[in-house]
Amino acid sequence: MSRVAVTGHRDLTPEVARFVADTLRTALPPYAPLVGLTCLADGADQLFARVVRELGGVVEAVVPAADYRDRVPASALAAYDELLAGAAAVHRLAAATADSEAYQAASEFMVRGADLLVAVWDGEPARGHGGTADVVAYARRLGVPVSVVWPPGVKRG
Repeated sequence: MSRVAVTGHRDLTPEVARFVADTLRTALPPYAPLVGLTCLADGADQLFARVVRELGGVVEAVVPAADYRDRVPASALAAYDELLAGAAAVHRLAAATADSEAYQAASEFMVRGADLLVAVWDGEPARGHGGTADVVAYARRLGVPVSVVWPPGVKRG
């Protein structure tokens, strides 16, 4: 069973989200049977989890901190709850507060348990510690393969 982790941007436009979903539907089947590792954040994480399930894989959720659910935007909360309830396993990390350190620790936890990291990433530097670029750099330091998914020529807002 292949274990694939995800990192990625939260603020995906509908066009970028369609591109990412279509790319994942093509890129992930060779890894079946598939376990998707995700924090279920809005944006790339929830999109990844839905595609993994659509392809017959299972999702393992990683909860970075005790108050993480409180940090999920209201618009993504129902999806977070649904995906968390349907997860095959839930890994709750020890941090009390969901901050950049907790997010980076959760990402490192996922990368250490993955055969591949999918990065929904525009290639730009992280906008804060624990951002997508930091997770990609960590995976590369460990020698975990990284597959970047982003539409050519598209800039993030």
